[in-house]
Amino acid sequence: MTKLTSSKAAPLKGIIKVPGDKSMSHRAVMFGALAEGTTKVTGLLEGEDVLATAEAMRAMGASVTKNNDVWTITGVGPKGLHSPAHTLDLGNSGTSARLITGIIAGHPIKATMTGDASLTKRPMKRVMDPLTQMGAKFESNDGKMPMTVHGSAALKAMHYDMPVASAQVKSAVLLAGLNAIGTTSVREPKPSRDHTERMLGAFGVECTSESNVVSIKGGQKLKAPLSTIVVPGDPSSAAFPIVAALLVEGSDITIENVGLNPTRTGLLDTLRDMGGNIEVMNRRDIGGEPVGDLRVRHSKLKGITVPVTRVPSMIDEFPVLFVAAACAEGETFCDGLDELRVKESDRLKTMAENLKACGVKCEEGEMSLRIYGTGTPPEGGATVATHLDHRIAMAHLVLGAVSKQSVSIDDAAAIATSFPDFVTLMNKIGLKIE
Repeated sequence: MTKLTSSKAAPLKGIIKVPGDKSMSHRAVMFGALAEGTTKVTGLLEGEDVLATAEAMRAMGASVTKNNDVWTITGVGPKGLHSPAHTLDLGNSGTSARLITGIIAGHPIKATMTGDASLTKRPMKRVMDPLTQMGAKFESNDGKMPMTVHGSAALKAMHYDMPVASAQVKSAVLLAGLNAIGTTSVREPKPSRDHTERMLGAFGVECTSESNVVSIKGGQKLKAPLSTIVVPGDPSSAAFPIVAALLVEGSDITIENVGLNPTRTGLLDTLRDMGGNIEVMNRRDIGGEPVGDLRVRHSKLKGITVPVTRVPSMIDEFPVLFVAAACAEGETFCDGLDELRVKESDRLKTMAENLKACGVKCEEGEMSLRIYGTGTPPEGGATVATHLDHRIAMAHLVLGAVSKQSVSIDDAAAIATSFPDFVTLMNKIGLKIE
């Protein structure tokens, strides 16, 4: 276990880039592995989660290599995957687990998957249920991993009304639908991330979307794009320097090349509603995804009620939003957060406990959190539990940069799943993490 301590920071200054988008990196590797031809990718996130995806696709027959900053993925083509010779260890990655389950379901192969102590607690039944209806078979640990997937060469297309908005579940069903007979459609209660639909388009596969229903016709082949896939910076990773710069007095930073997909910008909208000075510069489009540079300056934040409709577009950013709310003036209320209970940790419970340990008044509901900010830095002074959750860890290191006393995290190991150079980059712009 690697303990880290974050102490009060001087004004944050500088121009930085954050790692590549995790969601897009997973999909670039998976879709390249399924495609005919060779896919080239730059900007790929080289965190442990994405490397687990790469290793899983290699184990099923694809070639995934890196030369300098370019990743090359030579795919197996339609129905080309084979059963892996060993159990697929997906580490901490829920995206890998759920999307690869959908891929395997549509192939006549068998694979067993497992993960770390955090991943094996996460619910897989939410993907097992629709895929079972389509014709796949499962053996699992009461709906959790370790889990064996028995795929089928003759899946039946289906329409699935999702009970909860989840890009992972939507993607698993659509990827299974690629090899199903007929047209598979998914209705979402609220729009979730659309990286799967956008990137499938880059691989020549048509997905249609209308009134929260996404459809895919079975039998379409993925073909490697002629141009290199460029992965922009991950907005979920950018969230940490953004909030740190808003909170630390005198700060003025620029974060270059951040993905601005509208299904991912809920945190930016929320921080602006709270009074955050965040300017988007140099807007452009890269590979079908909107991208921009963000200039962020210290701001006096005020508490707000976060619209429930915004939750899916900022689901991974709530831990660091709670830190911002703890330093804002007035009450911040967030509801509709039931999905936070089944992330890498129970993020709702963990954040409430840790904020209280740092002197922040808050009230945890069944799927809500109410934070009472005083407009002044919290006391801090605690060592908090991360529960193998990278976003919990990074959020509290941001809190330590502004609180009166240092904040420590019990274990920093999980940070490498999404942001391997987090400490180096944050210290470069002015944080004091040791």
